[in-house]
Amino acid sequence: MKKKYIPISLYIIIPFTLSGLSLLWVILTSRLIHSYDQSWSFILWGGTVVVLTYLISLLIIWVVLKPVVRFVKTAESLPVFPKQTEEDVKAKDDIERFTKVFDQITSILSKVEARELFPGIIGQSRIMRGLFTQIIKVSPTDSTVLILGESGTGKELVAASIYEHSLRKGKPFVVINCVAIPENLLESELFGHEKGAFTGAVAQKIGKFELATGGTIFLDEIGDMPLTTQAKLLRILQEKEFERVGGNRTIKVDVRFIIATNKNLPEMVRQGQFREDLYYRINVFSIELPPLRNRKEDIPYLVDYFLERNQKQVQISTQALQVITGYSWPGNVRELQNTIERAAVLTESGTIEPAHLPAHIASAMTIESSLYNQQTMDSLTVDDRLDEIEKGLIIEALARTGGVQVRAAELLGINQRSLWHRIKKHSIDTESLKNLQKM
Repeated sequence: MKKKYIPISLYIIIPFTLSGLSLLWVILTSRLIHSYDQSWSFILWGGTVVVLTYLISLLIIWVVLKPVVRFVKTAESLPVFPKQTEEDVKAKDDIERFTKVFDQITSILSKVEARELFPGIIGQSRIMRGLFTQIIKVSPTDSTVLILGESGTGKELVAASIYEHSLRKGKPFVVINCVAIPENLLESELFGHEKGAFTGAVAQKIGKFELATGGTIFLDEIGDMPLTTQAKLLRILQEKEFERVGGNRTIKVDVRFIIATNKNLPEMVRQGQFREDLYYRINVFSIELPPLRNRKEDIPYLVDYFLERNQKQVQISTQALQVITGYSWPGNVRELQNTIERAAVLTESGTIEPAHLPAHIASAMTIESSLYNQQTMDSLTVDDRLDEIEKGLIIEALARTGGVQVRAAELLGINQRSLWHRIKKHSIDTESLKNLQKM
């Protein structure tokens, strides 16, 4: 049996509450001062206080809420604001309506800010917006930043964004991939060398650290740096000085370090493969990039981004996008980009269909989905299992209705207000489901 919900206006409930409190105050003060009989004078006095309190509080509420109501109406009329039916609006009281509008506006503004400040990083999910906040906070400082994340998650893009928002923007930004340089040449590349320092050193060479003086140096894949080079790097981090290979002159440098790795550095420290003192020296401010499987609501935006930059005019079908969204993407964004480019080459109709995707994606998606569901459900409590089932049903209903909550509530057999609370409880991004249907 459904509970009937009657919305009450703030213009009624607040003045009514204050009036009741004023009446209670009149009664209590009268009892404290003297015992009274219920004379007409007291009733008249109490009624006058209640009425005046109601009118004054109504006036105050009207003055305070007038700009808020005007803002809410303007916001709801904007094209970017999610459209709601008349029944949807009537089903909410003022507090719930205002809260939802403010939440929507905050979400829209944060997405706009993300697009404006980070045009090179595609992502509008909550986890990515949190990442952008971290970048904005650490960029203006000279603190060493350690970027952690799986291969293909965009560590170099994040490093470049930190540089672009730093006070050292416009000064050198030197990128060094520690795994791409042979071990016997790495020290020479980093520190430079003097003429005759080793066989083949026919001239003096300026190292990357000197070239980056005054700017920022990005050390990618530091987990692959040899232990001997790690010791010299530690000195630069601590003392801001070094010597070239084969030289004895101390060179002072002023650089800001951004460091990245896809390896588990604490585990490498335990195994003696990475210096413990260096790990603590570089782990000043760490940023962990989420794998693509943990931010699947960003996949439609990434697919759209890759298709816009394709030489062919290509679009993607809803079925193909659903397959792509369901895949776990162990290679992350890089693997997704390669898959989209491959599918765009294969399609002749101008529309990417599931048949244009690699066969292992659809098959792996089915296997991984069933294994994940079994392992996850086995480890959850009864309440957690019920929550997962409820979340799945809500997402399915929203996907079938293109994100329209009124229609989704009808499919689920619950009222729209209850659905809205459950969406907030499970942190379901309804906008991504709308976009999924449009593409």
